Amino acid sequence: MCPPSQKDNTGTLKAAVGVLSVSTIGLLAATIALAVKGNQQPAPTQTMATMDPKEDTKAPTTVEDAAKEDYATAATAAVLTDFVGLREGSMFLDFTDNVCAGAQIAVSNKLCADMDVPPPQAGGNVTKGYVGSLDVGELTPNKNSYWSSAMCPVNVHWHAGSEHWSAGEFDEDGVGPNGNQKRPEWAGDRDLAAGQEVRAGFRCHHYDATDPKFTTPYEWKYCTQMEVGETYEVHWPHSAAGACGTIDQYQTPFYDGVFCNLDAATFTAIAKDPQNIANAVGVHGQVFTVVNDEAYYYPDMIRGMIVDKKKNMGTDVHHYTGSTTGTSRDNEMCSLYAPITWQVDRKCHKISASSFDKLCFDMLQQRDNMKDDVYPHGSRELVKDSLVANNAWDNTAAAPAEAEAAPSAEESAPAAEESAPAETDPEVADTRSGNLRA
Repeated sequence: MCPPSQKDNTGTLKAAVGVLSVSTIGLLAATIALAVKGNQQPAPTQTMATMDPKEDTKAPTTVEDAAKEDYATAATAAVLTDFVGLREGSMFLDFTDNVCAGAQIAVSNKLCADMDVPPPQAGGNVTKGYVGSLDVGELTPNKNSYWSSAMCPVNVHWHAGSEHWSAGEFDEDGVGPNGNQKRPEWAGDRDLAAGQEVRAGFRCHHYDATDPKFTTPYEWKYCTQMEVGETYEVHWPHSAAGACGTIDQYQTPFYDGVFCNLDAATFTAIAKDPQNIANAVGVHGQVFTVVNDEAYYYPDMIRGMIVDKKKNMGTDVHHYTGSTTGTSRDNEMCSLYAPITWQVDRKCHKISASSFDKLCFDMLQQRDNMKDDVYPHGSRELVKDSLVANNAWDNTAAAPAEAEAAPSAEESAPAAEESAPAETDPEVADTRSGNLRA
């Protein structure tokens, strides 16, 4: 059978193609015109004010706004997440896996007077030019950065008030919400501040009872027994025998961290030369006044002393050899954990309460739960000159100067950006104890 005849539609198809071609060309021309116009005059960015009320007013207006919204959402989620609570079920934070637990080598305190030559003690005067009077021979503090000496921080803790003393920075002339300590009468013992449960040290000069940032309470979430406006001296013990770079690096008590990879026999062998200890164990010390002001927020205090040349932090440092501190030692009872290097920032700095709270949070996240260090410890009384090593070294000078002279008023004055009062008493340098040399 033959197929049915078909009508020739060629002409119709050609006409349709022609119409489509013209339409396509027209659309292309319109697109080009709009693009040119768009380049000449950018379209206005849609904002919350120009959006159609019927549209979702929560939608981000720009890519930047979207990023900010995502960050805010993540930050809110982080706040709502109980990270500290999560540690209880973590396979990584099982305390029984802590390789440093119990590593402390016990060394009891001893009456200073029962020793022919007591070991050098800490904390003492760190004013520029000060040198103790205990002759330690050729012993020197570690003058290098701790990290370059293969040492790492193994703990962080702090003391109420300052244990060290720096003229015009943290001394008996400073002030805080709970007063201050008197200047020792031997140059006597510190008195307990009224209402204090622990022996507190000296205060900085920043506190201003009329400024809200020093008086507005902060809602502490992780630190305890802390107070806005108060002075605290933070210590970061370092050790070349720590579990550096591992999950067990930070320890409480800090002695476990210091001796983690050092047994008693090895310690006894290297301790025959005290310089070995001074080169391998050290402490960073830095003093702060706590403020309720986020302009002073620093998120990484667990790492170590804050070093910032532009803020004059960690740049004017007093080096000397000393001992461990705390209230179990004084000018009669000496610590035998010595000689270790001390590197102490002479300046007092403002730091936000949130910085400390973040530090406490980080401490509670360590495998060795550092809950016993998230509050201020008591301060040792200021060490007498006769127990302070005569090997002080100033990192701001090429070599220790030898001229016997008191520092000038400019040398004793705190940095301008810290807004602390300059030294004004012309006789203060003469009445302070110890040897001052320019």
